[in-house]
Parts: sequence; C-alpha cells; structure tokens
Amino acid sequence: MKKMIGIFVAAILMAGGLLACGSADTRSASDAGSQGNPDAASDHEKLQIVTTIFPEYDWVQNILGENPADAEVTMLLDSGVDLHSFQPTAEDILKISTCDLFIYVGGESDEWVEDALQEAANENMVVINLLDSLGDAVKEEELVEGMQEEHEHEEEHEHEEETEYDEHVWLSLRNASALIQNISAAVQNIDPENADIYQSNSDAYAEKLNALEAEYQAAAADAPVKTLLFGDRFPFRYLTDDCGLDYYAAFAGCSAETEASFETIKFLADKMDELSLHSVMTIENSDQKIAETIVQNTKTKDARILTMDSMQSVSAADVQNGASYLSIMESNLAVLKDALK
Repeated sequence: MKKMIGIFVAAILMAGGLLACGSADTRSASDAGSQGNPDAASDHEKLQIVTTIFPEYDWVQNILGENPADAEVTMLLDSGVDLHSFQPTAEDILKISTCDLFIYVGGESDEWVEDALQEAANENMVVINLLDSLGDAVKEEELVEGMQEEHEHEEEHEHEEETEYDEHVWLSLRNASALIQNISAAVQNIDPENADIYQSNSDAYAEKLNALEAEYQAAAADAPVKTLLFGDRFPFRYLTDDCGLDYYAAFAGCSAETEASFETIKFLADKMDELSLHSVMTIENSDQKIAETIVQNTKTKDARILTMDSMQSVSAADVQNGASYLSIMESNLAVLKDALK
C-alpha cells in the first residue's frame, strides 16, 4: 500500500512540476539560494504555511495575529472532507513541496505524507507532526466494552504488528496548549524578525485555552453524571480522559464502520438503562440512525440525541462564517454540560 502511495505522489510531483514551470506561485531556481535565509526568502515571496486540518490552521492564525510578515496559510482539508478519507490532489502535493512550514496530524490517515515530504523541493522546510510533538501524551486506539470491532479486510496482515494511535489529539485543550507553543516556535524559526510578536500572541492564546480547560474541569467535577454514551464513532477520548469521564460508544474514533450489530445496539441501550443516562451522543454530520435505534431499544425511549463537533470536517465556508477552534470547543462544552445533567 505504501509503495503504491509513493508511486502516486512521485507521479503527481513529476506532472505538477512540468505544469508549474511558468507559474509565479512556484519557487524558481533563482530563489533556491535564499531558502536557508528566511529574511532573504521573504524579499521574493510570502512565507508559505500549509496545514492539513482546521485546528492547525486556526492555531496558526492566532499565532500570526495581525500577520506582520503577510504569511499565506493554507488548510488542505477545506471542503468538509473527513481526515480519514482525504486524498491529496496534485495542487496539494505541490503546495507542500514548496512551503516553509508544514503541519499535519501524523496518524494512519496521513500515511501519504511521508512520500510527499521525501519529494519536497524546499530542503529547509520546517515540519511538525502533532503526534510526534506530543510524545507520550498520545494514546493508543482502544476498544471498550460493547464497542463494534473492525471487520477483517484484505490488508489486515500488514497492520497486525503496528500500534494504531488515536489521532484526535486536537480535542484535548491540554494538548492544544502544548502544540501551540511548538507551532509558535516553528513560526518564529521561519520568521525570526517577528518572533517576539508571535510569542506574545501564543501566550495570550494559551491563556484562553487554559481558561476554557478549567471550565471543562469544573463542569465534569460538578456533574451528577460521569459517563458519555456515543451512538457513533468516538473521537473524544482525549477530552474525556482530561475530564475524568467514562464513555461507551458504537465505534472507535478512527473506525470505518457505519453499521452497528444487534449486539452493539443492545449493549448500549442496556447501558443507558443501567446508568439512567438521558442523552445519546453523536458527532457532526451523523445521520443519527444508530443513536435513534439505541434510544428505541431503551426502556423509556425518550432519551435526547446531542451532537458534539470533532472538527474533522470544518470547511473553508465555515471559516469564512466565523468558525474558530475556541468557539467550537465552547459549543462542545455547552453540549457536554447538557449531557452530564
């Protein structure tokens, strides 16, 4: 599989390079000598920062603030496509290959990135892998009691000995605070002239993240209910662990499954009855059919269906309409408080 991805990326770069020779947006040979000097490079063109997902993009915007270097920031997943099903276009690969800073998650969904980076034209590119940056704070994907297991597939033998990590690290405000500082250091590295501004912006933003984290902690500590039940995928493990909450779910966070078995439905419905839960949770863009089926199999059949946003499909249109990492996490907090009543 990885060999095929490598061939695909190489083909894209070869074709893209031929098509882009006359493009004003692509570094020319005369710019190559300036790439090791950020100040010299900025004389020729804007700093280029490429991010894969919305949280990274929004964090960078907060670090840049008024953007004194007029850096250009790209969010690759800007059409609402889920991280787990994203496939880069030729234009995406070319943007990555010539950028100054590239930020990606680093999980199994990003296995295409390794080959893209090997073909990068900018040897001085700074790269941030969120999972690598967090180190021991990254959690392995887990199957909890009652959760639907993945169906066997043809390539299962390729992954038998590989550890699968939970990619949804951005849903922890603690992780976000740590990652902000790492990203800020990288931005300061590519634009040292404005380093003090970026550090000040990062510190101010981290204070907001920490304040919201404290609100989450207080909400969980004061809540009479300590368990969330998701009739859906469950990408919120980092958040529930931070808050000391338990959870049950139909599928793991990175699961490709969409159909829950009778056993899974019954287990979750019985668990709702056992724990006297009044809400079933889903994530954004869910058709809510599994959640509805769980509710109909409870004794009371009157549980509410609530939705939390995992920010896996935020689009460019959402950004233009004012979506931000903090605003979405604030909305998630309101939903969480409602679910824990």
